[in-house]
Amino acid sequence: MNPELTEWSGENGLPRFDLISDDDFAPAFDAALKAAEDALEAIAANPAPADFDNTVAALETAEEDLSRVAAVFYTLAGVNANPQLEAIERDLAPRLAKHNARFGMDERLYARVRAVAEQGSLAPQERRITALALRDFARAGAGLSGADRERMAEIRQRLAVLYNRFSQNVLADERDFALEIAEDRMDGLPDGLRDDMAAAARERGHDGFVLTLSRSLIVPFLKCASDRDLRRTAWRAWAARGTGDGAGGDATDNRAIATEILALRHERARLLGFDDFAAFKLDPEMARNADRVEELLTTVWDKAIKPAEAQAAELTEALHQDGFNDDLQPWDWRYYAEAARRGTDAPGESEIKPYLTLDAMLGALRDVAQRLFGLEFEPLDAPLWHKDALAWRITRDGREMAVFVGDYFARSSKRSGAWCSALQYQHKIDEGQRPIVVNVCNFTPPASDGAPAFLSWDDARTLFHEFGHALHHILSDVDWPSISGTSVARDFVELPSQLFEHWLEQPEVLDAHASHHETGAPMPKALRDQMIAAGRADQAFATMEYLASALVDLHLHRGEPPEDAVEASKAHLRSLGAPQAIPMRHATPHFTHVFAGDGYSAGYYSYLWSEVMDADAFAAFRETGDIFDRETAQRLEDAILSRGGSAPAEELWLAFRERMPGVEPLLEGRGLI
Repeated sequence: MNPELTEWSGENGLPRFDLISDDDFAPAFDAALKAAEDALEAIAANPAPADFDNTVAALETAEEDLSRVAAVFYTLAGVNANPQLEAIERDLAPRLAKHNARFGMDERLYARVRAVAEQGSLAPQERRITALALRDFARAGAGLSGADRERMAEIRQRLAVLYNRFSQNVLADERDFALEIAEDRMDGLPDGLRDDMAAAARERGHDGFVLTLSRSLIVPFLKCASDRDLRRTAWRAWAARGTGDGAGGDATDNRAIATEILALRHERARLLGFDDFAAFKLDPEMARNADRVEELLTTVWDKAIKPAEAQAAELTEALHQDGFNDDLQPWDWRYYAEAARRGTDAPGESEIKPYLTLDAMLGALRDVAQRLFGLEFEPLDAPLWHKDALAWRITRDGREMAVFVGDYFARSSKRSGAWCSALQYQHKIDEGQRPIVVNVCNFTPPASDGAPAFLSWDDARTLFHEFGHALHHILSDVDWPSISGTSVARDFVELPSQLFEHWLEQPEVLDAHASHHETGAPMPKALRDQMIAAGRADQAFATMEYLASALVDLHLHRGEPPEDAVEASKAHLRSLGAPQAIPMRHATPHFTHVFAGDGYSAGYYSYLWSEVMDADAFAAFRETGDIFDRETAQRLEDAILSRGGSAPAEELWLAFRERMPGVEPLLEGRGLI
């Protein structure tokens, strides 16, 4: 094994990515899996009576080498994929699933953890991780026997293969699509977007202009392109990912995969005694059951649908005035909404972007983190996986808190979207360790080396959102890795990220950091206010496209699994009366949140559930008269950000706010009441 995969020797404990090659991973996983199996077998076969130290605490570190190798590998597979890494990932998926099934369902380990749980002398965090371990064994199927046990292991291995295939198919469709657009068909596109499309062309070895399926390109294109036929072509390519009609053709068709995943999940839930997968998945979450989730989603849906229908009628009239006498289509909405917005005093992206450079917004992010939590950022010159990736050492009062890595620009080898992950989690075992946190985004890269990178307002919000997740890791202060950082209920994990977004739109933050990239002049106050107001516009559309995905996700996982996942999705949208011109934000064949793993399956509602809390949490700061009130920030850190999953989510929330929130602040923030 390359020692750099487990004994990281880089700056401040980072892996030396320059000393790691793709060829290192296969033997490293062989060795790490063998070490993990030996360690777990030793715990299971230990003749000594089970106690916390020799069982639960031992489980916390049994797979340490495997975790470190996997952290490096999956980081690279997400940000710098290539055919060799993808082949390793395909081979690895069933092996890891088999390993996890073997030990996650081990009756001996289950019995030992059960024995520890019955002991009364555990400290609070010891009791918590013991209870969580017991729950995980039960949910993995450790209590099953005979044919049910064998079938559960088969299901878990098959799902791992399908998740990997689904994800790689979407990535392939996104990577392989590049639409060359002639100069005479670029009407309506602002100079900044033209520059971005020219840069995309150069990256792919083309002259002229190229449209890719990077969200930072295709969304502004759909807003601004005057050529309706081109908008239709672009939108259909975006919507076709994973359908068999995308760039990869039948080879990347996810429709049957999604249907099989739903069937296997349902069978898994039934084996464990649940009515359906939604009941199984929601049982440990803050929401607890599907009825509570559906109540929230439909409450907001009912508030959003009338404004959406009214806006659709206005946009349809504008479409007809342009000489198109058919129905408003998904490739029309953003264009005519943007045209209506331009008819007001709302600014366009070409006016905004000169003030929203990546460097300026990173400065804003660091300033907010310092004012709220006393964090200081020191750049690190460390070899990472790509020249665009950046690293910082984060300290507070001279004490090292974390290492933070940001990889912000889109490239064909990177998975789409934005996410936060951790190469290393905080814990206090032995001498303890601080977290190494990674934020990944897909912003449009600068036009040339040394040129600034410009962000849209939505990009800037994404930057703050992902760093909110990073704060959950950075400020973590728990004893054990299994409850560290973002290891919380899925419908609680978005609270810190969505809460941190609120500071971006505060005038005092923008006045200090949104400055013109050439002159250094601050963004004019009128432009700033117009930008913030415009960012809150079209909320009916944004709400409806999100809710369409969340409601379909919940529906697909309730009751019997459908015979055709895509057709069931369409039928459910029809039953909801969804406007035809507002499709799902993530259609089923490319809904990676739900079908590339279990993470957000029956859980895409989590963003809205957390939004109810984040609106109320920011109100706690406003109530003091100071959005940077350090006492409130300290309470937030003490009650939520530092505590990871050391207590149930509802208990953590009540420790901060002392009451449960209502939905009204969310509806008001979205302009729906």
